[in-house]
Amino acid sequence: MPIVQLIGRLSLWSGRLGALLVLPLVLAMVFEVVSRYVFSAPTQWAFELSYMMMGSIFLLGLSYALLVNQHVNVDFIHQALPRRAVAVIDAVGYILLTCMLAWLTRTLISNVGDVYRTGEGSGLSAWNPKIWPYRVIYALGFGLFALQCAAKAIENLLVVFGRAPEGPNT
Repeated sequence: MPIVQLIGRLSLWSGRLGALLVLPLVLAMVFEVVSRYVFSAPTQWAFELSYMMMGSIFLLGLSYALLVNQHVNVDFIHQALPRRAVAVIDAVGYILLTCMLAWLTRTLISNVGDVYRTGEGSGLSAWNPKIWPYRVIYALGFGLFALQCAAKAIENLLVVFGRAPEGPNT
């Protein structure tokens, strides 16, 4: 189904973008360790940058993890039930999760506007960076996760109604 494939491509690229953030995170942490222990001059920005980058990696990886089935699953139930019964359970779960994530994403988007207008900073260090860019990643990550949950719901509904395409993932 084209919409499911499009969402899958978005999730794939989101995961790749999150993976790319690992390198600057490692470089920043190495810089902090050298600065702190070799030169006795810790940075003011390392803590904030590390939690924001690690959070971004996590948030951008949510939809990718679901795409490639790297989430927690109760396998003994899936093994004991017929494929259509599992698809019904999974479809209901993904539909409920999609609704909850859509509401959460809408709330997070509203929050981005609020913190942008107020110029809110993190308040956790002397650096005190503006937090609206990080909140954009929050909204984007949960929005992509909601889309991937919707795609999984569609895939499961296709199985329920006997219209699942034949392929390696079915």
